[in-house]
Amino acid sequence: MSHPTDPRLDPGSTLYAARPSEVSQEEWQARVDLAACYRLAVRHGWDDQIYTHISVRVPGRDDAYLMNPYGLSFEEITASNLLLVNTRGAVIDGTGRRGNPTGFAIHGAVHNARSDAHCVMHLHNDAVISVSALAEGLLPMSQHAIRFWNNIAYHDYEGVAFSAAEQEGLLKSLGKSSAMILRNHGSLVCGRTVAEAYVIMFDLDKSCRTQLVAMAASRELVLPAEEVLSATQPRLAPGPTPDGELEWSALLRKLLREEPDFAS
Repeated sequence: MSHPTDPRLDPGSTLYAARPSEVSQEEWQARVDLAACYRLAVRHGWDDQIYTHISVRVPGRDDAYLMNPYGLSFEEITASNLLLVNTRGAVIDGTGRRGNPTGFAIHGAVHNARSDAHCVMHLHNDAVISVSALAEGLLPMSQHAIRFWNNIAYHDYEGVAFSAAEQEGLLKSLGKSSAMILRNHGSLVCGRTVAEAYVIMFDLDKSCRTQLVAMAASRELVLPAEEVLSATQPRLAPGPTPDGELEWSALLRKLLREEPDFAS
């Protein structure tokens, strides 16, 4: 029985067919992964018309990242139509296109401050917004949620405008966490790879959805004992190597079968 292959390891894969000669293979792979993340977000209902954003740092550069052009829906994102942006919020790919200014403020700030944050996801997930408005926030009531027990940040809502002062406050709230709930707003997740950011966001969204369903069905929730939480959380939290590699290979194979244009 043959094992499924990782399309990223196959030089002949259609993942690389559209790569322009002036774009390195490393940057193209980052573009393909990011475009895939946008397409997967649509499948979960994580998109919000043309708003919210996912970014990835350009390999080998500390001063530039890729993100969606303002005005395109997530399902329209491809590896070649992503914006190249510097950490000061200027589009530097020579195309004259523009991005969401709020996206520049959030993503530029996080990429600047966190060397480990190669991929940053900011979404308006319905379930996360709902849990963000609960005083108790996210509860460790499911195995998916236990990974965030005592290991998730919160940032209070400060309005629509995103000033330099709020950038500083957001970074202070985020600290070294890989996930943050933005009160009355949405989610922010950081990953060492696109795959890791995606699986952390998947678990956060599922945790919030599960909590909301349980709270709607019962007035009293049963939570694991604290000694169980203490023993389990470290086993579920990100370790020394990025999470999501096996999942990501499978997801890329699925997208190549069903939406191959993401890699164009």
